[in-house]
Amino acid sequence: MNPNPSPPTSLFGPDFREDQTDRNTLGEARPTAASPNQGGGASPKLHLQPISFKEASLFTRLHHRHHNPPQGHKFSVALNDGQQVVGVVMVGRPVARMLDDGSTLEVIRLCTNGSRNACSMLYATAWKATRAMGYQRLITYTTEKEGGASLRASGWKLIGATAGGQWGRPSRPRLNVRDPGAKTLWEAPND
Repeated sequence: MNPNPSPPTSLFGPDFREDQTDRNTLGEARPTAASPNQGGGASPKLHLQPISFKEASLFTRLHHRHHNPPQGHKFSVALNDGQQVVGVVMVGRPVARMLDDGSTLEVIRLCTNGSRNACSMLYATAWKATRAMGYQRLITYTTEKEGGASLRASGWKLIGATAGGQWGRPSRPRLNVRDPGAKTLWEAPND
């Protein structure tokens, strides 16, 4: 097993052209550590790598099913398969202000290209990084249409359902939420 795989040729694969987006430059993927094969059979080995906010936002814009990139974050981590980035997780302050207590962070975006076990690996990595930074709690939300299999596989606990709705109020108008339906709140395991 080669612990230092060769870096992917481009952040988004060899066939990606910069003119497919409004971004001027794309960074090179930077694997930092070999990760054990998370799946069985012919699944490619996935490797963690650092990723900038701009690069993670671009990946999110290209791959996320129902959200645009967030406005900011605390940190992001990517996975690559040796050829291209296959997923990113973006972690930031909790969106719900009552949960923003200084010791809690939220997975605000996680998206992949469908690579096997990528979501579970990114959730687990986000929790490890959050704890390493001194935070005590990591949360995330799923929509009613998302089952949470990757969260359960990573040991996350289902906390409960939220009512959903819009953030704006007559005295404090806000942009409408894209998916205002009920959400399910999850919390990373306290191990």
